[in-house]
Amino acid sequence: MQIIIEANRIVFMSEIKRSDLKTGMQVRVVMKEDQRTGKLTEGIVKDILTKSPKHPHGIKVRLETGEVGRVKEIIGEVL
Repeated sequence: MQIIIEANRIVFMSEIKRSDLKTGMQVRVVMKEDQRTGKLTEGIVKDILTKSPKHPHGIKVRLETGEVGRVKEIIGEVL
């Protein structure tokens, strides 16, 4: 997994597995309606919805705001 330091934050790139995620983590996701543009939405993981260990389009999560999307970046560890 590639690790990038970005303004004192660690951003994990490449294929993110379910085991890489925990509730409370700060992530960036692509929501269904933003798949064409690739717009990322930042938030805190409330629930991990994908049951399989990995998914070709990203692990699906529900953010604390209630928004649902597939994780593209992990920004920070559990807050």
